[in-house]
Order: sequence, then structure tokens, then C-alpha cells
Amino acid sequence: MKTELNEAQTAAVATVNSRSEALAARLEAGARALAALAATLTEAEWETRIPKDGRKVGVLVHHVASVYPIEIQLASLLAAGQPISGVTWDVVATMNRDHAREYDGIDREATLALLKTNSAAAAEAIRAFSDEELDRAAPVSLNSDAPLTCQFMLEDHAVRHSYHHLAGIRAALGKTK
Repeated sequence: MKTELNEAQTAAVATVNSRSEALAARLEAGARALAALAATLTEAEWETRIPKDGRKVGVLVHHVASVYPIEIQLASLLAAGQPISGVTWDVVATMNRDHAREYDGIDREATLALLKTNSAAAAEAIRAFSDEELDRAAPVSLNSDAPLTCQFMLEDHAVRHSYHHLAGIRAALGKTK
């Protein structure tokens, strides 16, 4: 029984998966970096409020973990050619404020477990996108109904999110790479 792929099959697999694989790998790297820092923090650091943002470090880590499913859901709409409507910066601010209240005293171990689970699920979902789906664009209410691609949405939200908050946490705690 022959189990090797022929040249055309190998090229097709590489073409279909290379971009989505790269995006998923970047998301995973960001989540790992955020988890690695969070695991080393003292309890006082975990409870430190981020200047200007106001949320505690632990709440921010939980926030990143908890919004991966939403970010993937929105990207999936674009992948299907569907617009994103009803999502505004006011809606995001309300969601973030409500999350911060609900999870103000969040446990580190539970947060790190959620980060691991949800980032893995997000990466798996990203790997399932074809190049055609990554390139598909539709209006996005969060961005003035600009037609944005699924790939842009992934990069600007799910992939970037952990890096963005990791940088803010490091700055607030005086921790460098």
C-alpha cells in the first residue's frame, strides 16, 4: 500500500494550510508567552491594576482567554462572506467592563487552564480556514463597515490580543522580555 502523497497532493496541502498554519502558530506563541509570564507572577502582581486600563493583570489574562471564541466567531462570519453588524467600540467597552466586574478575583490556575483550552481551540479553528476563506471580506461594524478580510480580523483580534495585553502587563509591572 502506497502512503506517500504525490507532488500535486503535497503542493495542495501546503497551499491550503500554510497561511492558516502560520496564523495559528502566531496565536499559540502569543498565548504561550502570556501564560508563561502569568505563571511567574506573585499574587500582588496578579492583582495589580494596569494604569489607564484599570483592570487587574489577572482579569486581563482571563479576558484574553475568554474572548478567543468570540473573535473566532466573528472571523468565521467574514470567512463565510457575512458582514459583522452590531459590534461597536461601545459594545466592546461594555463587555470588557462587565467582564472585569464579574472576574475581579479570578483564580490564576483556572485562568491559565482557560487560556490553554481556548487558545488551542482558536488555533484549531484558524487552521481549518482555507486561503479563499482568509481572503474573503465583508463589512465590519466595528470598523465603520469597512470591508475587511477574515485574515485581517484574525490578525487584528485573536492573534494580536495576547501580544497587546502582554506588552501592557509587562510595562505596568516593569518586566522586560
